[in-house]
Amino acid sequence: MTIYLDAIWLLNFLLDWMLLMLTQSLARDGTHKVRVMVGAIVASMIVPVSLFYPDSFLTTLFGKALYSVWIILVAFRFKNVYQTVKCLLLFYFTTFTIGGGLIALHFLLQSPIEQSPGGVLTMTEGFGTPISWVFVVIGFPIVWLFTKLRMDGQASDNIRYEQFVSVTMELQGTRLSTTALIDSGNQLVDPLTNYPVIIGDEYFMRQWFSEPEWQALKDASSSHQLANIPISIQDRLYFVPYQGVDGKRMLMLAIKPDQLLVEYEGQTFVTKKVLIGLQFAELTRDQSYHCLLHPLVLHFATVKSA
Repeated sequence: MTIYLDAIWLLNFLLDWMLLMLTQSLARDGTHKVRVMVGAIVASMIVPVSLFYPDSFLTTLFGKALYSVWIILVAFRFKNVYQTVKCLLLFYFTTFTIGGGLIALHFLLQSPIEQSPGGVLTMTEGFGTPISWVFVVIGFPIVWLFTKLRMDGQASDNIRYEQFVSVTMELQGTRLSTTALIDSGNQLVDPLTNYPVIIGDEYFMRQWFSEPEWQALKDASSSHQLANIPISIQDRLYFVPYQGVDGKRMLMLAIKPDQLLVEYEGQTFVTKKVLIGLQFAELTRDQSYHCLLHPLVLHFATVKSA
């Protein structure tokens, strides 16, 4: 029997990489993507070890458990015991979830009852036909994407809405803080970058700009032209389509900050993947808050280490 070790290793590397990326997403860990890839390489090395050394300690249950810990340490480094155990359990959770999803998808497409040439209905042997590598290659990304989308949706649903939080925005090297409201009605996402859009009012946002710059931004918002905007600001600006309360399609002028920090339940969440929609008016008369926070900002942000 011919075994194509390179093909088997490559497939396992890709599967492990996707599992570690899903683990990183669920753990909201800020580790660099390259390190996660190195962790996937380490994880995939179990394939040649199992083939060349089938009686190795690493092929035992205890050996595999220790190897899993090593994978997590390489992929996400050691921060503290809690974070390491959390990532390890999430890694097992994603592995079992994706594996179970593949089996479920396989038996959904395969019928346990077959008709023989003579017209007699028979049950397939055992648990049905074995899962092929082709099915894994096609089915794994589908189940992975489905799992991630459902996890993202569930995380958004679990966030407590209508809650005030403290936000700090860094723009052009300057940091300023204010109060934001987690708004369940704000579901605005930029279709180009897929970044969530939070709304910042004039009282808060104009602090980063001179009076001529702010007036130029106002003009650009109404004319949808950036000709009079300084070049240093133009690179940060986006026009985000949205639907107003009257049902009309409009464009909102938004700016990309250097980063956004959100204080939520005793933790600091940091993200760069966000846009700030400019509201050329005040959000509230009593000045109780100056931002409407998109619920998904808390999900996609990473927790800042102490």
